[in-house]
Amino acid sequence: MSDTIFAPATAAGRSAVAVVRLSGPGTAAAVRALAGRLPAARRASLRRLKAADGAAIDDALVLWFPAPGSYTGEDSAELHVHGGSAVVGALVEALSALGLRLAEPGEFTRRAFEHGKLDLAQAEGVADLIDAETDAQRRQALAQLGGRLSEVQARWRDGLIRALSLLEAAVDFPDEELPADVAGRARPILEILADELESAAADVERGEQVREGFRIALLGAPNAGKSTLLNVLAKREAAIVSPTPGTTRDIIEVPMVLGGYKVILADTAGLRKTDDEIEAEGVRRAEAWAETAGLRVWLVDGYGEAEPEVPASLRPGDIVLLTKRDLGEGLEGLPGEPFTAKSPNDVAWLERSLTETVVQALAGGEPPAATRLRHRELLTEAAQRLRHALAEEQALELAAEDVRLAARALDRITGRIDPEQVLGRIFSTFCIGK
Repeated sequence: MSDTIFAPATAAGRSAVAVVRLSGPGTAAAVRALAGRLPAARRASLRRLKAADGAAIDDALVLWFPAPGSYTGEDSAELHVHGGSAVVGALVEALSALGLRLAEPGEFTRRAFEHGKLDLAQAEGVADLIDAETDAQRRQALAQLGGRLSEVQARWRDGLIRALSLLEAAVDFPDEELPADVAGRARPILEILADELESAAADVERGEQVREGFRIALLGAPNAGKSTLLNVLAKREAAIVSPTPGTTRDIIEVPMVLGGYKVILADTAGLRKTDDEIEAEGVRRAEAWAETAGLRVWLVDGYGEAEPEVPASLRPGDIVLLTKRDLGEGLEGLPGEPFTAKSPNDVAWLERSLTETVVQALAGGEPPAATRLRHRELLTEAAQRLRHALAEEQALELAAEDVRLAARALDRITGRIDPEQVLGRIFSTFCIGK
């Protein structure tokens, strides 16, 4: 990486202050060209920035971070200027004229990873922290940026190295004076690791829901009151409400916050058989969205003249609302809670119920270590490799290879594992070659 990059670190638009970051080997020269001289390291200094022709750009605070003590691990700087678009534009033009390149998305963090300042999991935590909209998302992202997954992965890695050193010692040095059960000592280590990896993989869904949002689907027949309820819970006119059946044909998603967690509330097409091709597609999408929802709220018109159809695909945890309670006497014998979106008490009860469900599903003693589908796939692969290794009791070479493949899977999570550590463990533990 011989080029030097720069980019505004603050959002575009009018603001009191805008920050432009620089990183790369040409940072010091660029700062000298703009500000006259380098300030003391990691101390904000007031400098007048000038373009190549000597024209003043702005009076700015300049911060200088020499390598390796910077975010990227390279020579870096920050220029804090006034946030007008003309000021930022002039500074960007001046930096481009000096030969610096506008950074690509995520390039500063990528350089931090390549210089060992962050691992892959921590880099993902940076992105999640920037995107955090709720306190729960912030806590989870901060834990990952702080190295929670990295620390757990390091412990798993140490266990894999210990187990692999035992297996490879038994395979490669059978004539040495080693304990007779040296390979057998790896088994309890692998069993514990496999259990922990499977548990961590299962907990990824909770992390994904915290980051992406807990999905709640409003389901029911046409005109059951789904769109009305969506608008009431969203506290705005998010969906069209009409007495015409089949008005809602696509998924209408509304982000909300319940109990400190992000929630995606979805109004769906009325579930019924229809010959209308477009409405049928809406029904198909509604059913598909409902399959992936963490909670499903079924709305049944329990106060109309016709006998309503009770949902046939209820699953544990679903909520059934007998809607339009304000219209008169309801039909007897229907399962569900009498409800009307016109009653503040009914709405408050439903909000409490939804919040309790979300908190119960997502809250835990601490944020999950792994939070992404990529993490789950790699953890699952590693666990499967270890289970396979445990089944190879007589073929130690195959068992050792499975452990190595498990280590590679974990390596792809954070990018940290060194095969030399295996040899180091073997020689230091068993004093081979004495």
